[in-house]
Amino acid sequence: MRILIIEDDSLLGEGLRAGLSQHGFTADWLQEGRLALHAFQHEQFDAAVLDLGLPDMDGKDLLIEYRNRGGSIPILVLTARNGIGHKLVCLEGGADDYLIKPVDLRELAARLHILLRRREGRSTSVIRIADVELNPHAHKVSLGSEQVDLSPREFKVLHALLRSSGRVMSKEQLEQHVYGWETDVDSNAIQVHVHNIRRKLGHNVIQTIRGIGYIIDQKDQ
Repeated sequence: MRILIIEDDSLLGEGLRAGLSQHGFTADWLQEGRLALHAFQHEQFDAAVLDLGLPDMDGKDLLIEYRNRGGSIPILVLTARNGIGHKLVCLEGGADDYLIKPVDLRELAARLHILLRRREGRSTSVIRIADVELNPHAHKVSLGSEQVDLSPREFKVLHALLRSSGRVMSKEQLEQHVYGWETDVDSNAIQVHVHNIRRKLGHNVIQTIRGIGYIIDQKDQ
């Protein structure tokens, strides 16, 4: 799951990025609202964590402008402003959740999982297709009754494909979900991850659509 953190404080922003990465998210971080709006327009994120006190625009204005443009990803406001008025304005402006700093990273990760689960219409974060089960909270994958060990990046590839079951994901989309803005990504990295997942879970779990990308189709399981 790819998260955009919009936070002007360098220490907190880096801490959130590192902390959410340790909880299994692909976390990218920006310090200005206008850069975030540009990123929303040109890249794919699953959710965002938004501070209100940005240097170039108020976070509430960013939120409202993003929603007015038709943006639909879940946005969690994380701020030191604890007045009920601020909270109501953000919720009415399109925020999906509102947390007061400081926050425990475990709670932040759990709330992001809840927002993503609700957006996808699932009652639990656990995803099951045929004999494959993935639990993002516990970071576990099983095949039938047997637990399967995946690397963190293999886990992210499988999670992205399971969440998009029935829809093709291109190599570029998977790279964004797995690596975010990391540099020096090998051109065949996704192919290697898919190969390893197939080796561990079976060759029919992930289908290749030649020239387009990869898909997990529940009908084929």
